[in-house]
Amino acid sequence: MNSAILLNPQFEKAGEFALPEKFNEIGEQNLYLYAKSFLSSIRQNGAHTKTRAAVSGTDRKPFAQKGGGRARQGSLKGPTFVGGGAAFGPKNNRNYQQKINKKQKRLALLYALNKRAGEGALFAIDSLEIESGKTKDAVKIAKKIAPRDGLFVASSLSDKNYLAFRNLPEHYIIELSELNAYIAASYRVIVIERAALEQIAKED
Repeated sequence: MNSAILLNPQFEKAGEFALPEKFNEIGEQNLYLYAKSFLSSIRQNGAHTKTRAAVSGTDRKPFAQKGGGRARQGSLKGPTFVGGGAAFGPKNNRNYQQKINKKQKRLALLYALNKRAGEGALFAIDSLEIESGKTKDAVKIAKKIAPRDGLFVASSLSDKNYLAFRNLPEHYIIELSELNAYIAASYRVIVIERAALEQIAKED
């Protein structure tokens, strides 16, 4: 059974929070399928080419059908001519969405959190509130707990916390409603408010 490390207000180890045993039964494929679906959903799909019907220009026949020793051509807008339409080019109306159900989304998140707990990189604290709202105070916390990169999860995100963390390029703070498996798996260290972790653990 994996456990989250409990922290006191000074961000020092003060105990452990055991995760439910069922977390260990979740398969890695749930995270893989969710990450695949998440990345597909944010794909921009901007590549687009015009066919011979969409390009501007004349439809006249470039040369006589017979007698020239060349392959017959019916229009200057064909793909063999400069300025002509593309054949089999990409279109921006393609749907890249990949469906994943609600239960599998949750299993993916639980797997990501359990994996970090197994690595000793999941921390829980009563409150993440930074009263000063200053970046220098957020830096002190980040260096102590997550020197390389870290994800901080609050039950609700206050303006002060947002201001304190927004200029840290390798550290990110979100509220519980924004947390998903892809974000959780993208950071080496996760620091989450205890109330938020308890809510995740008790949900069916």
